[in-house]
Order: sequence, then structure tokens, then C-alpha cells
Amino acid sequence: MSIDTDQKKIEEILSRGVEEIYPKKKTLEDLLLSGKKIRLYVGVDPTGKDLHIGHAIQFRKLKQFQELGHEVILLIGSFTAMIGDPTDKGAARKQLTKKEVLANAATYKRQAGKILRFTGKNPVKIMFNDKWLSKMNFSDVLELSSHFTVQQMSERDMFAKRMRAGKPVYLHEFMYPLMQGYDSVAMNVDLEIGGNDQMFNMLAGRTLMKSMKGKGKCVMTLRLLTNDEGKKMSKSEGGFVALTDKSEEMYGKIMAMSDDVILTYFEIATDVPLDEIEGMKLQLEKGTNPRDLKARLAREIVTIFHDAASAEQAEKHFDSVFRSKEIPDDMPEYTLSAEIGIIDALVQAELVSSKSEARRMIQQKAVKIDGVVVEDVNMILAPKTEMVLQRGKRKFARLK
Repeated sequence: MSIDTDQKKIEEILSRGVEEIYPKKKTLEDLLLSGKKIRLYVGVDPTGKDLHIGHAIQFRKLKQFQELGHEVILLIGSFTAMIGDPTDKGAARKQLTKKEVLANAATYKRQAGKILRFTGKNPVKIMFNDKWLSKMNFSDVLELSSHFTVQQMSERDMFAKRMRAGKPVYLHEFMYPLMQGYDSVAMNVDLEIGGNDQMFNMLAGRTLMKSMKGKGKCVMTLRLLTNDEGKKMSKSEGGFVALTDKSEEMYGKIMAMSDDVILTYFEIATDVPLDEIEGMKLQLEKGTNPRDLKARLAREIVTIFHDAASAEQAEKHFDSVFRSKEIPDDMPEYTLSAEIGIIDALVQAELVSSKSEARRMIQQKAVKIDGVVVEDVNMILAPKTEMVLQRGKRKFARLK
């Protein structure tokens, strides 16, 4: 596949949703305009089973490079996930077993396949970093660590904050940037792409490439999708829209987001032209109802990860439930054969992921039975003809 050096396409790749390019934008621009085929990657640690649209932002940028003809790698952090990336964490992550990591990663290719092409011309390659990191001996680790100082690591924001607060910083957490950095060396890449929170780790790779291979490596940091409080999208911080979400759930989650993030999501999570997004900004300044633009955003997102028909159906469902305040006709059904506690009923009906979440939802008055708020966490449900169990605004189950 020949390399596409179209200047307009390259300019959009280097600007849309991009926060920083190291060493500088022109260095990468000149490389892409030269017609040389470069090798680049995005790394994902399988610390959970679901990828989300925050990951998809990075995959979409990879896809742009794939369409220009460059060699693209999706790296699964099968070794680094067992350590846990300390980025933005106020405490050490729980370390995972290899079995847990591989189980989490089992569907990553299928999920990423909603965006990336793994077959046909110039397919994306999948690699696993345990292939090289698990083979390193103590001598290798010592040599790797000799390229960095304790001062460099301890100056990292998250570590400095913890130390000031008297919280522990574990030695294995210092090793994480080294391991991520060595991924670049092992794959001999020209470019690494990641969220702006990954800048330290990615620049560690740039340092190692220069000192171990005598080669430069470019780094591209992307703007993050954030929730209403400005925290990045994650299960722990909220605002989590999984690539595996059904169309109606995905649509509802987008509609539930703050009005403040609408334009950011349009820019970095959709293909809507930038001049059109600028027009939306003017519309909002003139008093256009943000809800109308958010509905457009929800349709765009659902279409990307499902299809246009699913987006249309999801919008009809949302309007039926939330504009007309109607309970949907189509919902999962579960049969009760004996008495059951409300918490167990919520878990069995898959309206929550755990008993602790069920208890929290009840305490927040987010659970209803036949439209009536449940206030007693110890409530017992007895079998009857039928009842509708509701969690929040979007999740329903019919109990029989």
C-alpha cells in the first residue's frame, strides 16, 4: 500500500484532538510528508473487560494513520497490566494476575474492530508486551533503570502529591514508565500516541529510544474525554461509555452528560467537520437549546459504534421514556419463584453490577418499583403477577 502524503489530511491528523507533539509538530509533519512509511502504536492495559470511547479516540487517530498507509500496532499491555499504571492514582493499583489480564483482553480485538481494520490491505497488528518484558532478567532491568534517576521519577506529579501527603509510593510503580518506555524500543517505533495523561510514560520511551537505539521517537498526546467534573472517563471516575454498551444505553449516557462537554465530544469523538462545530458554538452563544445539539451528538456516537438505524431507534426509545415519561414496552424479564431481597433482585436483573452498587442506588433514591421510590435496602419482594423494577432513568426490568 502506497503512502498518502495529502497535506490537508496530514494537517487534520496533527491538529484535531491533539494536545502536544514531541519534539515538535513540524518534525512529525515533515516525516509524514516525506512519504516514508512509519511504525506507530497505541498501548492499552487490559485492567477491565470493557473498552470505552476514551480508548476509541486513540483508535480513531490510529485509523487515520492506517488509511495513510502507515504500519499501525495495537499493543495489549499483557505484562504492564499486572503491575498497574500509577498515572493519576492517589494510591497503588491492585496488581492483577496473568489469568485476570488475559480474561480482560479476550474481547479487545472485537471491540477495537468497531473502528480499526484487522484484515485486508494494511491491517492493524496486535502485539502483547509480555512477549519481551516477561523475558527480561535482573541484569536487563538494572541496565534499563540506569537510564533514569530517582529525582526524575519522584518529580512526577502523582508521586510528589503522595509523598507530600505521607502516602506510600512503591518501587514497582517507578518501574512502570520504564516498562512502557521499553515497549517502544522492543517494537522499534517512530511514533507513540496516547492520552495527555500518558505524557510522562511516553516520553520515557523517547528517552530510551535515543539512548538505546540512537533513534528519535515522536510522541503525540491527545485531549481526554472527561466527565462533568473534569475527570477523565473511567469506571472509577464516571462518565464511562463502553464500546459494548447497547445503542439505547449509549444514547442515554450521552444525553445525561453535562452541556459543557458537548463541543469537546463533537471535536474529538466524531467526524463532524470542524467548521460545523464552530457553527454550533455560535448557536449556543445565541441561545440554542443545548439539548438539541446533545441529541445530534448522541446520534453521531451511536452511529459510529452501531449504525444509523440503531441510532434512530435509540432516539425514539429515549424520547418515549424521558420526554413522554413512559415506561418502555421492551425490557428484560425475570421470573420470581420465591421471595427475594431488593438488593439481590437488582443484581439478578442485571440493573447493577454488585450488591454494594445496589445498596448505594437505593440510598440515593435511584431505585423504583412500579414508579414508586424504594427507600428500604432490606425490602423483600414477594412473587406477584408483575412489577417493573427501575434503576436510575434508563434501566428497567420486568419481574414476574
